[in-house]
Amino acid sequence: MGIVSCPFACNSYNESQSPSNHLHSDSISLSSQPSLPSVPSLTSQLSFHHHHRLQHHQQQELSSTTHCQCISTLKGHSSYVFSLVLAGKFLCSGSSDEEIRVWPRYSPIAAADADAQEPSLTNNVVSVGKGAVKSLVVSGDQLFSAHQDHKIRVWRIYNEETHQGKYRYRRLATLPTLSDRVMRFLPPKNHVQVRRHKRCTWVHHVDTISALALSRDGSRLYSVSWDRTLKIWRTSDFKCLESVGSAHDDAINALALSNDGFVFTGSADKKIKVWSKLPADKKHSLVATLEKHQSAVNALALSTDGSVLYSGACDRSIIVWEKENGGGADGGGGGQMVVVGALRGHTKAILCLAVVSDLVCSGSADKTVRIWRRGVEKSYSCLAVLEGHRGPIKCLTASTAAYVNTTNSSVTCYQLYSGSLDCDIKVWQLLVPLL
Repeated sequence: MGIVSCPFACNSYNESQSPSNHLHSDSISLSSQPSLPSVPSLTSQLSFHHHHRLQHHQQQELSSTTHCQCISTLKGHSSYVFSLVLAGKFLCSGSSDEEIRVWPRYSPIAAADADAQEPSLTNNVVSVGKGAVKSLVVSGDQLFSAHQDHKIRVWRIYNEETHQGKYRYRRLATLPTLSDRVMRFLPPKNHVQVRRHKRCTWVHHVDTISALALSRDGSRLYSVSWDRTLKIWRTSDFKCLESVGSAHDDAINALALSNDGFVFTGSADKKIKVWSKLPADKKHSLVATLEKHQSAVNALALSTDGSVLYSGACDRSIIVWEKENGGGADGGGGGQMVVVGALRGHTKAILCLAVVSDLVCSGSADKTVRIWRRGVEKSYSCLAVLEGHRGPIKCLTASTAAYVNTTNSSVTCYQLYSGSLDCDIKVWQLLVPLL
């Protein structure tokens, strides 16, 4: 892996490689469309030719201060890796062939050793379910998985290995639960029209569940689907508390949840919507619609403090939104976000985003991961371009990691995990100087 210069050519990804039988949203998310000339770049105010001349010097300067390397490639999945989440000592991954796998996490110091052992690839399959695993989230010892078969499954994965090397796990529930379905079945008011001649209760998703998010205290689970709905579940008893029907005009692909209660949804209808529920309200209501992308929105991520929203789309740009006038969670402008600019460099659609500390990580159909750093006065720099995957990058997760460097204490170590349509998971170590 090395830091490479930014290519500027734009090529379309072959949509026939889409893994889903429901090609609509998957094929759209992999397509590449023109960038957004109306949004200023936050990474460079230079002209193309001036930027091109300075690129080599800038990359040399960056490579001397930021060190990145691929410390492991996790092989085991036989199909596209769609989702990743960190769970204590483990990394959990979900794939298009319905598998959920659990991998032991590395110590970055041990992993940097050329003789380090690869994680065990045997007996790490938790589940072979029904439908591709589109999203994973963790709360305590519970793992929630979103599937293409319209269901959410809840697992307990024990944070240890048995003496036989097998991971201990147990399925706790499938959402909506049987009791929830039975309770909602009889009253006619609970039934909604889902197709021309089909009705079902509002607790059901009726298409692929594309993303999950958990409230800060873990008491609420949020789900979005290609059926254009947003649903909220109580994690104590897995009851569906609320469903926002027709939340978008097309499939919902992305979800982000701020600590102050705002819910952000991104859709193939090119819009990002912001939802909130005041203490006196029974349901979430729409507080803002963010319209700047000219193509399907595939990914959303929030800064650690929730003041900045990043959105990635098929237009190859990551738009940076910031809270207007620092509005709060009382509805006084907290959901209002304004565009401050875009991060450009990827040559194909943005498929996933992850935020850790002041770093923004982006994965693209161009088979690369980019590491961006937020600086002072809303400026951003691209610290590295990670190459090595042989297919589009579909999911990312990252964390800080312990690192001992006796010669330089002014370095922060991060571990980044990337999942790809090449069926591999790569583990990256990033050593980034403190600002």
